[in-house]
Amino acid sequence: MTRVALALGGGAALGWAHIGVLRALQEAGIEVAAVAGTSIGGLAALCLAADRLDVFEALARSATRVSVLRYLDPHFKKGAVLGGRTIQRELRQHFGSKRIEQLSLPAAVVASDLTTGLPHIIDHGLLVDAARATMALPGIFAPVHLDHHILIDGGATMPVPVRVARQLAPDLPVIAINLQGDYHGRAHAVGLQRDRRGRLSTMGIVRAATGLTLTQLARYSLDRDPPDLELAPPVAHIDGSNFTRADELIRIGRETVIQSLPKIRALAGMPPHDLPA
Repeated sequence: MTRVALALGGGAALGWAHIGVLRALQEAGIEVAAVAGTSIGGLAALCLAADRLDVFEALARSATRVSVLRYLDPHFKKGAVLGGRTIQRELRQHFGSKRIEQLSLPAAVVASDLTTGLPHIIDHGLLVDAARATMALPGIFAPVHLDHHILIDGGATMPVPVRVARQLAPDLPVIAINLQGDYHGRAHAVGLQRDRRGRLSTMGIVRAATGLTLTQLARYSLDRDPPDLELAPPVAHIDGSNFTRADELIRIGRETVIQSLPKIRALAGMPPHDLPA
């Protein structure tokens, strides 16, 4: 059996693609022996390690505009515009008081420390706290105060945590799942088109620039800590704030792995063959 470590990148709603990636690896008999994640990739990593992937997938596939608003809990209080109390209740319901160090699968998530300006690796402590910290989008969710650190979304410092995955399993090949790998597709999708008079919209420019920043930050992260194999599911045509397209994203994640199975198996010197039906 091929054994690998995974680095699951951030990408907000695009993170539903991680479900398809994980399902396809399972179906192909590829053992994930360690997993690290950032932001929604961190939540996917914790769900996999805690045997809660079914819960994660059910949440993704059932998401509607109404249910997403309920989970986000808008409140516009000081420090954040979303309360996320429903998300916290769901995390407690499914993770309880389980700690990362109690998991049978080595796992870790990445947050960003506002005090030091550095990535903060969370490889111990409550799963609930780790999930909240790695997904604490600045200005959207309040920072998480944990062990004297002020933590926000890990995507600000390490959008694809290859180094962390390698630390968890130094003897295994690391596969990185980069959800920010298609800037040109994203620029087109978010409105970098000209009107009849050849003008670009203000919001189109802003959104394209934001996409460019995310793409380049992910590229920098991967160039600094190169994986053994990088997979970049073609998800750029979907807005990262749209949590209602899980079926499509899961399918794309799954197809990305299927197409890459020969390369994945080659990491362990195994002969390539098709994914079982």
